[in-house]
Amino acid sequence: MFAAAVESLQRAQSRAELRIAEIAAPVNLAPFSIALAADVTPARHSEDSDLATGRFILLYDPEAPDAWGGPFRVVCYAQAPLETDIGIDPFLAEVAWSWLIDALNARGAAYSASSGTATKILSTGFGGLAEQGDGAQLELRASWTPSDDSIASHVEAWGDLVCMLAGLPPTPEGVTLLSARRATT
Repeated sequence: MFAAAVESLQRAQSRAELRIAEIAAPVNLAPFSIALAADVTPARHSEDSDLATGRFILLYDPEAPDAWGGPFRVVCYAQAPLETDIGIDPFLAEVAWSWLIDALNARGAAYSASSGTATKILSTGFGGLAEQGDGAQLELRASWTPSDDSIASHVEAWGDLVCMLAGLPPTPEGVTLLSARRATT
């Protein structure tokens, strides 16, 4: 069952702006696991993106732990810097959570037992960091139980979330976004 889930995960499609790579999965969380890292370009996986970054972990335990409600569990993380005035929006956390749920539903990902946190981080630099000024970040940590081993839609939804956090507009099926680059004359 885990092998079929990994094959499905590897068939996931993502936007051109999103670079996804397999990374070392955490140990001791489940008998089987696989992990992915994503960055909105132009960043490399060895460094967090200036736009958005994320992690996706698929856990599999054939004993189906009661807390999971099934043999699979997805654990994901997505983070993006924000403009400070956006970071103070009182509805930001709810919006970020709704983006995840909307992405899962739009991709047709069958799931249950979703849970997570959305964290807004506001910071001000002092001393040697004073020149950095004020900043803000948004982090979303979530988990859910896929209903079966069709994992591609879950990876695609997570990728959509990372892109939304980076400020990229959604791309309806069959629509290709034009590049923001303009020809120079």
